[in-house]
Amino acid sequence: MKSFDEVLLNRRQVLALGLGATATLGLAACGGGEAAQTQPETELKDEQEAPAINAGEFDKLLASGPVAAEEVVAASEWASNIKKAGTLRVGGVETSTFFSLRDVADGHYRGFDAGLFQLLARYITGSEANFKLDKVTSDTRESVLENNTVDAVFATYSYTAGRAERIDFAGPYYTSQQSILVAKDNADINGLADLAGKNVAVQSGSTGPTIMKEMAPDAVLQQFSTDEEARLALEQKRVDAYVIDNTMQMGAVAKNPSKYKIVGDVFGPIDPYGIGLPKGAKGAVEFVNDFLTAVEQSSDSSAPIWESLWLLSIGDRIGATEAPKPPAIGVFE
Repeated sequence: MKSFDEVLLNRRQVLALGLGATATLGLAACGGGEAAQTQPETELKDEQEAPAINAGEFDKLLASGPVAAEEVVAASEWASNIKKAGTLRVGGVETSTFFSLRDVADGHYRGFDAGLFQLLARYITGSEANFKLDKVTSDTRESVLENNTVDAVFATYSYTAGRAERIDFAGPYYTSQQSILVAKDNADINGLADLAGKNVAVQSGSTGPTIMKEMAPDAVLQQFSTDEEARLALEQKRVDAYVIDNTMQMGAVAKNPSKYKIVGDVFGPIDPYGIGLPKGAKGAVEFVNDFLTAVEQSSDSSAPIWESLWLLSIGDRIGATEAPKPPAIGVFE
């Protein structure tokens, strides 16, 4: 069995996969730099197809998800309101290779985050189809919750104390660290120490700039709103490297093994991914944590839904045959 850690840390094996030490337009879980935000000049070209998700098995897994009992939903004002409306309003993305990608052929959303929010829709309303997705960026995740535009945000969303002052978090349901993406032909940058004096792309509104300020203070940071903009700058050599969560880097390398590589070891604090919820929404955190417990545990001889979802969305597509253990729910720090 090949674990996620083995895929990430076995350098020879990972390089053979074209994945470096560890998605398209995605959101960093990761934050400060002082450079002005830069806008792309053109769009990325010649994007390849990442290894495809098994759509049939993914959809089958969603249809097997649990449905909460009436009294369980009724005990949460937040969940009750969603059930009455008949739709879970989700803040998320639709172009993140491994976490939430919209299939242009059938319009379905697939990936790890996409699977979880559809499973939550099923848990509350009885059908995984009862959701509406509003696209968010790293800069808008808190505001859509504060403005009551969405009921929950699923977007590789790291918990921070600052964010927790504005919104509530359920989870965590996943963890990540930072990694460094460079052009395939780059021979100058091989790790964190080599970023001194280099122009490094990070995502605004994420935790990446703050981590970089602490761990690579001599790097010159340039902030971008999206993963696509940051990678475009790397491709055009307007920056020398791009730092973001290693989970976000995997999709870029899987789709563009001839363009990019990930160098050095993962670094920085472990980022716990949480599900963003409106501040003070009655019964929301408890309800969603109970939902996560339900999908992380198996009620029969089959694998837990969380594990199966990770393997379908990520593991099968990077050569890992064993899922990581989910983090302890309710423990963010």
